[in-house]
Amino acid sequence: MKLFAGASVAGRKVLITGAARGIGAALARQLHADGAEVALLGLEAELLGEVARECGDAPWRYCDVGDREQVDRVVATLVGELGGLDVVVANAGVARQLPLLGGDPAVMEETLAVNVLGVYYTLRAAGPHISHANGYALVVSSLAAAVHLPLVGAYSASKAAVEALGNTLRIELKHTGAKVGIAYFAELDTDMTSRGFGTDAARAIIGRSTVSGVAPLGPAIDSVQKAIARRRRQVVSPWWVAFVLPFRPIAQRVIALALRRGVRRALEIARKEEAPFTTDQPDRPRKMERQA
Repeated sequence: MKLFAGASVAGRKVLITGAARGIGAALARQLHADGAEVALLGLEAELLGEVARECGDAPWRYCDVGDREQVDRVVATLVGELGGLDVVVANAGVARQLPLLGGDPAVMEETLAVNVLGVYYTLRAAGPHISHANGYALVVSSLAAAVHLPLVGAYSASKAAVEALGNTLRIELKHTGAKVGIAYFAELDTDMTSRGFGTDAARAIIGRSTVSGVAPLGPAIDSVQKAIARRRRQVVSPWWVAFVLPFRPIAQRVIALALRRGVRRALEIARKEEAPFTTDQPDRPRKMERQA
């Protein structure tokens, strides 16, 4: 079996979901530039194809991660084209504001379908291929898994579930030699932040479109690359996120006190505001829907 240098990604075979834009696209380009072989999947075929061309005509496929059969088929195909797999980055995710009372329940359902089931389906399909001594799975959670804001309940719930999946999989894969990492990002300079949280309702709470301020994407991508090279258990960006995570109850209390004044007005706005998902979603059956 080929052994990799501890601080290098050269030669690694890496599958990335949600690779058309944002974190996924930037990561694919940087890993390719540093010698990794990447395979890409996502929803936006034209953008995905452009990223693939920039990555040396890397293999890619359209794939709705919320569709288990698609994920099984596409992952098997891409792993075959790569000739094996060392790393899977479960990055695909969506966000959309949701008042828990009076909001559209479809927002919760779609968010869980992509951010939770999509991560699970990805790990389920790719897991057997990375179950070896060089294997690594990185799941992209969020600071929102630890600190929960108003209007972001669906996103926070989904990212807390992703964290749970990562922690569980780490234990279940330990005997294979594979390792699992969890990424916790605050508000980065991506479409996820600008489209998902740059709303009138959000501004009504905090007076601007973000809580912590938008951080540049570059350092986050550098951190992810280092995590892949060294198979780290945790990735954070910006750096200060590492200091928030151990003090979740305190951080949650501070946030609740700091944002309480604008919540009533923000909820009124959010119940009427047409805020899109950060990525347009395909029609898919609602898995939680049951006939009476």
